[in-house]
Amino acid sequence: MTPPARRFRWGFVALGVLLVGLIAWLALGNKPAKPKATPPVAVTLARATAQDVPLYVTALGAAQAWQGVLINPQINGRLTYVAKEGDDVRVGSLLVEIDCGPYQAALTQAQGALRRDQAALAGARVDLARYQTLTAQNSIARQTMEDEEATVKQDEGVVLADQGSVRAAQVNVAYCRIPSPVNGRVGVRLVDPGNIVSTTLTTGIISVNQIQPIAVTFTIPQGQFQHLSDLSAGFTRPLATEALSQDTGEDLGAGELIVADNHVDQTTGSVTMKARFENPERQLWPGEFVNVRVTLQTLPHATTIPSAAVNQGPNGPYAYVVVPGNKVAARPVVVAANQGGIAVIQSGVQVGDMVVTDGQMSLRPGSVIAAAGAPASGAAGAKSGRKRGS
Repeated sequence: MTPPARRFRWGFVALGVLLVGLIAWLALGNKPAKPKATPPVAVTLARATAQDVPLYVTALGAAQAWQGVLINPQINGRLTYVAKEGDDVRVGSLLVEIDCGPYQAALTQAQGALRRDQAALAGARVDLARYQTLTAQNSIARQTMEDEEATVKQDEGVVLADQGSVRAAQVNVAYCRIPSPVNGRVGVRLVDPGNIVSTTLTTGIISVNQIQPIAVTFTIPQGQFQHLSDLSAGFTRPLATEALSQDTGEDLGAGELIVADNHVDQTTGSVTMKARFENPERQLWPGEFVNVRVTLQTLPHATTIPSAAVNQGPNGPYAYVVVPGNKVAARPVVVAANQGGIAVIQSGVQVGDMVVTDGQMSLRPGSVIAAAGAPASGAAGAKSGRKRGS
């Protein structure tokens, strides 16, 4: 074989190798990469439970004395005694005393004038009886008897006026000592003993507030008024009421809603309500602002999930429910009530279902999930939901 022919053959072989390599590179280099597995979505779960759920309305309220009195003087005089500040007093306990010397003297004078005029009246009646006898015997002129009759009537009027003076003086003497009209706690003294007080004083000497029981007043929108009226049979049946601290949420006591105002305030469209609290531990104090919760009814054995598990979609509310394979399905739910971080589910979720309470934004139907921590119960999930929403 000639050298040119050999070179041609080796060139052809090299070209074939090159083509085979190119085909292999194209086949191997363009092969699609195997897709990576999608990592599971970290979520928080809660279990749907059955429980009794109270439904209630909430409002801002203020505690006030069940009965409160401000003591003002009804006579003029020197203040001699004022009850000790902060003392607990009973009905009839002495609160205020005013110097009674001048009024006692006036009473004595009125009583003396009454006795004098009563004696004069008795003498006039004796004279009238004698004149009536003489007139019947035609021993004196009839005019003399008639004059004596007028004298008797005049003396009777004087005695009646004296009796009024005595009564007025007795009232003034009684006003010198002012007893407590209610059981309660004495407030801060406004006037010290030794000062002269008069009937023109309107700011008061001292106050007494009854705090056992105590009242809590609040307002509700007129739209809720009829519902409360129906549930309480026209407010003849008390509704359970709770008072909660505005600062800490602490329960300050349980009471009963017993009074509704007799009109709707047209400026606010609300009705004033009044609840009675026994307040045995004195946790409520007059003037204190509190949160009020009135229980309307209790739903027995209701299916509940945390409110945080309910999502709003274009077709209404839904919840992500865990299905086999650690996946989630979006189920439409019907929410019967939403109270205190707990959603009452009428349909869509069954007791025992696991629902997602956190991490829904990263989910799609069929997503694989990984639960963060132990599953929470419905109540615990509700608490965590409230914390996130606060």
